[in-house]
This record gives sequence, structure tokens and C-alpha cells, in this order.
Amino acid sequence: MEITPKLTFLGMTFDLTVMIGTTIAALLVIILVFFLTRKLTMRPTGKQNIMEMIVDFIRGITNMMLEDKQAAKYLSFAITTFLFILVANMLGVIVMINSHGAVPAFGLTGDAEVSWFKSPTSDINVTVALAFAISLYAHFAGIRKNPRGYVAHYFKPYWPMFPLHIIDELAKPTTHAARLWANIFAGEVLITILVSGAPYLTALPLFAWLGFSIFVGCIQAYIFTVLAIVYISQQIASDH
Repeated sequence: MEITPKLTFLGMTFDLTVMIGTTIAALLVIILVFFLTRKLTMRPTGKQNIMEMIVDFIRGITNMMLEDKQAAKYLSFAITTFLFILVANMLGVIVMINSHGAVPAFGLTGDAEVSWFKSPTSDINVTVALAFAISLYAHFAGIRKNPRGYVAHYFKPYWPMFPLHIIDELAKPTTHAARLWANIFAGEVLITILVSGAPYLTALPLFAWLGFSIFVGCIQAYIFTVLAIVYISQQIASDH
């Protein structure tokens, strides 16, 4: 059975594997953006072209969902979300670090397989936290833009629809989180199974699955970002 090391502090339990993966993903995004945006010129070449391609790609997403002024406002949010999810999804494909044995300091006893490093998005707690944070921000943006319209929206077209609107709002972050987690978690489980098998039998399927996992990781980062912008656009829509 594969488990993760945990640390208890002030009555709270922290998953070290998730903390390590999340911190590394954030640092990699900062380093990547810093590297790609140094020494900008009017005629971009090389690494600047890569960053401008990323910006144009994400701008296309925001422009589809929001008015021009609003799209520019949320562009940096969308870029950050996309890059973080993309890097986080790739971590477990590139490298997973496991060990065997007990580590009493982290509550690990017995002869178990301990997972020290994997994609943080393969943990449902991470995707739930991300999805609900985005949902809360979307509601905050809607209230800040038009408080009266925000409240009235939940009683359209007539007041008995209010419970259905609430169910819909609760379902959005739930499905938002579950979709990302399920795809990344399932991919890493199969990678672990293939790695533990006989190399002469699993080498070819493993390389094929690694390639497919990279594709899935990119698609899921795109879908997560698109849905984030969709949810925000619904809350700040002009008819609220």
C-alpha cells in the first residue's frame, strides 16, 4: 500500500508530499516566467516568443468568455492558473520518488511504500482547494461588480428556482475539482503499476502511457483554466 508522510502541527495534519509538490510547482512557474521575460525586445526571438505564445494562447481563452476590458483584467490570473496546473500535472509524469520502510517521525510505521514526490494535482485535497478558491473568488467578483444584480440573479426567472441555483453553484467547484484529480490520479496509478512490472513487458506500454499522460496533463490544465474563466464570467456578466 502506498502512503504519504504527514506532519502534525498545532492539532492540524499536513501532507508533506502535497506540500513539497505544490511548493516545487510554484517555484518552477516563477523561475520559468522569470527566465522567459528577461531582456524583452520589440522584435521577439527565442524564449520571448515562447512567452508571447503562452500569453496569446491564454488571451484567446479570456477573450472568448469576457468583454475586452474584463478579459485584460483577468489575463494574469488565467496565465498563472494555467501554468501552475500544467507544471503540477507534469511533476508526477517526469519523476515520482517512493521509498520503503518506516519513518516514525512522520507517522509511518511498518513496511509500506512511501510516496515522497508526485503531482500535487493527483491529491483530491489540492484540486478541491483550488476549485473552491476559484468559486469563492468568482462570487466575490460578482458581488463587487453589482451586488443587487448578483442577488437578483439567483431568483430568476422566478423565486422557486433559488434552490436549483444553489445546487448548481455547489456542483460547479465539485465537478471542477473531481475532473482534474481523477485524470491525473488515474494516470499516476497506471504509471506506478507499469514501473513496478517486468521491464521487458512494460517498457513499451510505459513510454506510450507517459506520452499520453503529458497530453492529458496539458488538456486538463486547459480545461481547468477555461472553466475557471467561465465561472468568473457568469458571476460578472452584465445582466446580473
